[in-house]
Amino acid sequence: MKGLIVDFGGVLTTNVFDSFKAFCRAEGLPEDSVKNIFRERGEGLALLRELEKGELTADEFSQKFAPLLGVSPDNLVERLFGGAGPDEPMVDAVRRARAAGIKTGLISNSWGNGLAYDPALLEELFDAVVISGEVGLHKPQPEIFRLGAERIDVAPEQCVFVDDLRENCAGAEAVGMKAILHRGSAGTLPQLEVLLGIPLLV
Repeated sequence: MKGLIVDFGGVLTTNVFDSFKAFCRAEGLPEDSVKNIFRERGEGLALLRELEKGELTADEFSQKFAPLLGVSPDNLVERLFGGAGPDEPMVDAVRRARAAGIKTGLISNSWGNGLAYDPALLEELFDAVVISGEVGLHKPQPEIFRLGAERIDVAPEQCVFVDDLRENCAGAEAVGMKAILHRGSAGTLPQLEVLLGIPLLV
């Protein structure tokens, strides 16, 4: 494999759904309230897709999403991600892969200004970056995976893709990529070492 493409939230950060649970507990809601709105109620997912494609700003999304939860819309997206931080072993693994000559890319479904991307870190880690809201596509659409591979100049069949959502891994596999469903660095890094043929574990 010549290319490594990763997700941002939930792969280069700690678990996003744990952050959602922490938000719910702080708001006095059942801890799966946010996940259930996305997974089980169509209006929540529809709003998320509009946000991911840049059709809604984070503020517009917050004004529409907050009533579904019964919470204040003020800085809602930032509050949702307040419990997420960097996953240092995964960040370091991307850094090591790029230093070893692997082409690296990011494909991220954006959350407006809520899921902050550090421009200096992105420049250090990646040969190319694809943010859904900037390109008008979202995972798991096949076009966004093809675009990610094109931007790092590696055929999809020679790319490994890492994401914490099963449907996004399926989307990557549909265009020929090898996908790893991320459930923590302890499980992902050994798989990456085998596929990329380079040492990534500290």
